[in-house]
Amino acid sequence: MERGPLPRWRGPWILCLLPALAGGQPLAAGDAAYEERTVTGVRGRTVELSCGRAALSSSPPAVVFWSFAAGSGPPRAVAVGSGWETAVAPGAAAALGRVTLRNGTLELRELRAGAQGRFLCQGLFPEPGRLRVGYAAVLLRVLVPVSKPFVRPTAAAAAEGAAVALTCTVREGTGPLSFSWHHRQPRGGPSVAPAASGGSGAELRLTPANRSHAGWYACSVGNEVNNRTSEPVYLDIVYGPDEPAITVEPFSPEPGGFSAGERDDVVLSCLAPSNPPSRYVWLHNGSQVHVGPTYVLAAIARAQAGTYTCLAENTHLQTRTQATILLTVYYPPAGSPSCSAVATEDQRAVALRCRWPGGFPPARLRWVGPGSPEKEEEEGATGTNFSMATRIQPGVATRNGSSFSCLASHPALPRGAACETTLWVPAGDPSCAAAATKGDEYVMLRCRWEGGTPAATLRWRDGVGQPLGPPSPSAAVAVLSAAGGALQGREVVCAAGHPLRAAECRLRLGKPRVPPGGGCHRRGGSPKPLRVSPPTDVPELEVERSEVAVLEGGEARLACRRRGGVDLGAAVGWYDPEEREVTAAAAPKYRLERGDAWLNLTVRDAEWPGDGGVYRCVAANAVGAAGLAVRLRVERYPAPPNVTISKLRYTRARTEVRLEWRTQGAGNLTGFVVQRRQAKKIPRRAPGPWETAAGDIEPHSRDRRLGGLDPAVVYAFRVLAVNHRTAGHPSEVQTPAEPPFEAYPAVMAAAVVGMLVATAASLLAVGFLARHRDILPRLHDLLFPTDGPGGQEPIGAPEDAETAASGEDAAPQDPAAPASVPAAPEAPLPDGTDESPGDGAATP
Repeated sequence: MERGPLPRWRGPWILCLLPALAGGQPLAAGDAAYEERTVTGVRGRTVELSCGRAALSSSPPAVVFWSFAAGSGPPRAVAVGSGWETAVAPGAAAALGRVTLRNGTLELRELRAGAQGRFLCQGLFPEPGRLRVGYAAVLLRVLVPVSKPFVRPTAAAAAEGAAVALTCTVREGTGPLSFSWHHRQPRGGPSVAPAASGGSGAELRLTPANRSHAGWYACSVGNEVNNRTSEPVYLDIVYGPDEPAITVEPFSPEPGGFSAGERDDVVLSCLAPSNPPSRYVWLHNGSQVHVGPTYVLAAIARAQAGTYTCLAENTHLQTRTQATILLTVYYPPAGSPSCSAVATEDQRAVALRCRWPGGFPPARLRWVGPGSPEKEEEEGATGTNFSMATRIQPGVATRNGSSFSCLASHPALPRGAACETTLWVPAGDPSCAAAATKGDEYVMLRCRWEGGTPAATLRWRDGVGQPLGPPSPSAAVAVLSAAGGALQGREVVCAAGHPLRAAECRLRLGKPRVPPGGGCHRRGGSPKPLRVSPPTDVPELEVERSEVAVLEGGEARLACRRRGGVDLGAAVGWYDPEEREVTAAAAPKYRLERGDAWLNLTVRDAEWPGDGGVYRCVAANAVGAAGLAVRLRVERYPAPPNVTISKLRYTRARTEVRLEWRTQGAGNLTGFVVQRRQAKKIPRRAPGPWETAAGDIEPHSRDRRLGGLDPAVVYAFRVLAVNHRTAGHPSEVQTPAEPPFEAYPAVMAAAVVGMLVATAASLLAVGFLARHRDILPRLHDLLFPTDGPGGQEPIGAPEDAETAASGEDAAPQDPAAPASVPAAPEAPLPDGTDESPGDGAATP
């Protein structure tokens, strides 16, 4: 037992109470005070249990005993104290917490859940003159705080319409527990209470689940001690796809679909709410064209019109929905509207015609101008039509110079289009003339009144009104036979008709040599004198040159013009050597330049010999036709000099060749051309055609590197010199030679270097052996032999003496041996002197 400091005992009578207190039996002494109360504590915290009311005594109990009973079990001693002396029963701390007894008050720190039960306090409270017994029964209620809850859904992801339940669980906590749920949208926002059944209990039921239930869920659990909130758990609701909604930009709705103008940028967007997001597939007329929510049709063409289907797919649920629209592509007619004015058959009105064919839908056309009510013009009621609009304008109600406009509207043209025509009468009066032709056998009548819109219609009539020919616009020509003087004194009239004005011109014919009188006037006017023109035959032509020469590739100009002042309505044209008429549609080979009395033909990029030959200039009128020939001579450039191949060799990889050539002879040249073909062909087959391997080579170049060859194919080459378009004689045909062996110089250089290194190493080794005989004596003797088998090299050099001395010093000395051993006498020296034998060391 734990003990505090032992104070002085107050009397032996206290010991008599201990056996009774140890058993937990109440003291039977005098009047006892008894109290029962309930105390609440929290696990892990501190609670104090006092023994009796403080009013019982102003001093702490002299003796106090605390016991504890859990449930219906027997009480167990907890602590006992007498004054400053206290004792705590063993095992009380493990079951109740840290137990401390101070002044009769039991303090439980780090309260445990097992401390819940009945505590009994028995104490002796000293009073003046006596001891009072006090009893206290304390019912301790231990509350456990709520642990952190956690949420468990029945499924992390659920399909829309299914039943989903979320359960909030806590590990511990003293009831009653209160539950509350919080829901936050997937993309953020405040947490709100979910609208579902069971939202205030431990289980939240979402029946049925919909897409608004997706998001973060958390639960809060509380009791009278604390309140804890769980970590949020995400609940995913899988749904969709819904029916797709298709939007079109630019937005141009129409009955049954949408429309767009040709060459516009059209953006098709599809949206089908789904979780997970939908996979979009676009179909055009049933064929897949794009994958993705947005389909951009850049510069849409008319062929892209039709039905567009957006197919939305939920890959998780394997569900699909689709929507289809009809896209119409509007395109305007080609070009611009054309306006024309044509006189009616009776020449009393003008038919205003406006045409603009093509396009989808057809363009709406309407005429506006003088004489149209403003209201009708605004509403488009004056001749509104599609592709073609015609308006009949009376001549008597139209002033000269009146303008009329044709307004065209089309969905693909925000600003529309328009054309305009102005009705006006030709200036002045019609002019008449007569001329004798073919030796006075015929008389040609000519009438002109040019200009105006529409053009005036002219017709020749005789004096009784009979027509002398068909009507024609602006000009009329009639040829009358003058045989037998049938035309002498005859009057002819040129009637000119125009919806805004009518006029006529009269002539009275006489003998050619005596000009008769004539006149030209309006209807109802008097004739005026007319002088007959000199006799005129068929048209006369003249050319600038009858023969034109041009170099190949150049341009040749052939000029032709009428001669004389009277053309009698003659038309001039050109014909090529194949007798085909040359027209403006023959461009770019030919170019025509036309004037009032001349017509020039230009032949471009002349080719030899195809463009050479005879060209004819032809003119014809009512009397006859005439023509002149012009010969075009296309000449070639002088031949360039001949070429000879000087070098043709493969590179190492055989995919390229190096070609060199030289020229022979004099001549101009503008470049070279290299040709190639396969040299080896299948037997009994003609060799293949030559193909150009390199063209446009500068005239100063004399070599070329040609690549792109197949190593398995043998090629043949030739070179041609070119002077503009004239190619010279080809060179001889050669096949490439094999590349030279380029390793020989390297091998020879390596051999020479090796020999030099070996020689130097040998010399160094010999010199080393000569200076160090003792290292390899046998090799030294082999390379440097002595005089004889028993010969001995005389010692005369200083180094030999040093060698001998060092050898003698190194020899071991035997004490039993004599000091010196005489040597055999040496042979006499050549000079007759004798050398004394030594002991191995010479005196210098």
